[in-house]
Amino acid sequence: MTPLVAVILVGVPLAWLVGFAAYAYVDAPKYGMDPRKWALIAFFVPLFGFFAYVFERDERDYDPETDPYAGGDDGRTGGFAVHESRQGEERLGPAGTEADDDGDDDEWNDPDGVDL
Repeated sequence: MTPLVAVILVGVPLAWLVGFAAYAYVDAPKYGMDPRKWALIAFFVPLFGFFAYVFERDERDYDPETDPYAGGDDGRTGGFAVHESRQGEERLGPAGTEADDDGDDDEWNDPDGVDL
């Protein structure tokens, strides 16, 4: 085996593992996680260990006041809102047909006989 092939087959994957472990070691304290533990997991469990670290870390500094999908103070609930440019348009019923406006002010356009 030539040295170039050995470097490609061994060195490149080893460099990736060291990079994953280094990233986990540097990034883990920001999330209150043990850096040594996650660096070792990222190094000794190839690829899966790094992705386990990424999915395991918690969300930093969540502020519901700045989240556009949280219930805001403008009457929106749970992220459901109509864009300003679409307000006042005719509502659509099933399959794109115009909804019946029988005065019951059904905001969800439920099918006839179904009240959700």
